[in-house]
Amino acid sequence: MSSANKVAIVTASDSGIGKKCAIYLAKQGYDVGITWHKDDAGAKETAKEVESFGRRAELIQLNLSNLPEGANAIQELIDRFGRIDALVNNAGAMNKAPFLEVDFNDWQQIFTVDVHGAFLCSQIAARAMVKQGQGGRIVNITSVHEHTPLPEASAYTAAKHALGGLTKSMALELVSYNILVNAVAPGAIATPMNDMDEGDAEPGSLPNVPLARPGETKEIASLVAWLCSEDASYTTGQSFIVDGGFMLANPQFKPQS
Repeated sequence: MSSANKVAIVTASDSGIGKKCAIYLAKQGYDVGITWHKDDAGAKETAKEVESFGRRAELIQLNLSNLPEGANAIQELIDRFGRIDALVNNAGAMNKAPFLEVDFNDWQQIFTVDVHGAFLCSQIAARAMVKQGQGGRIVNITSVHEHTPLPEASAYTAAKHALGGLTKSMALELVSYNILVNAVAPGAIATPMNDMDEGDAEPGSLPNVPLARPGETKEIASLVAWLCSEDASYTTGQSFIVDGGFMLANPQFKPQS
């Protein structure tokens, strides 16, 4: 799948990992649909960077806490471009609370955004890809906690595990249409969600991880761009952990004394 004259949509591409994914896909030759929830200024900045590579950018607000209507923004972007060739489900939400204190509404909100939202966006995109008959790519940004629990974040952990399972199911069901579906599972990345900005991944600043630093957004976006390239044409149903060795050490669990 050559990326020339192809279209990618990246959810929550106003900052962090999503913004860098949009930029890397533009570098690769994709026109890019950019979505934002609250930061329209950030989305406009992403659009400027996409356009600096000579690619087209389209922006739209996406509210995955209001479903199913909120996901219709994906269809609107597809209609504007006239097609879609890659979808990156980057939008997500998280909160933390001890399991015994988790409020059901908070639990439901995490699943609505992280699982139901990704499901609906993927379904809309995949239906368009099937109609086009030229295959496509879907990449779900999960988390290292798709594979290991985050203490006092049972809703987030369960949602990311669910998104990992959805990735595998989609990969099997869509492979006959040459739609390849994979997940990227980041560890601690220097993003606003982690109270960091780009460039904050200082060596030695995260000593409990083998690489001893947070990751940079480019270290996620470069993998996403590869998964959306022709070079990844034999890759589907996988979850790629990018965590600086966190899973080897798994330093977060501390049993109660």
